[in-house]
Amino acid sequence: MLDHMTLRVADIARTREFYQPLMRLLGYGDALQMEHDGVHILGFAHDGKYDTWFVQSTAPGACHICWRVDNRAAVDAFYQAALAAGGKDNGAPGLRPHYHQHYYGAFVIDPDGNNIEAVCHQAQ
Repeated sequence: MLDHMTLRVADIARTREFYQPLMRLLGYGDALQMEHDGVHILGFAHDGKYDTWFVQSTAPGACHICWRVDNRAAVDAFYQAALAAGGKDNGAPGLRPHYHQHYYGAFVIDPDGNNIEAVCHQAQ
């Protein structure tokens, strides 16, 4: 199941203007616009959960897609399988408490440069 995605954009204000009415049609609420670590971010939530993010960036192309799994063992298995298939480590499985207390994720760069992730939100 898709947990969240992040797309890079050149102009966060233009992106908000474009996506806000579209996301409302899809049942998303008003956008959250903020700055995180010096980066402008725009997020959209559906049923109270932010799952669609836009990050202002001058870097081209690559995106971030995260899949939600049921347990931490599945995160570990995802990471090992991705590396075995030729992916590059971008963050070994582990807790990321700066996201939330039980955020357990692993990050891999795929052959096209996309940052893919598996995450479990459950306490172990």
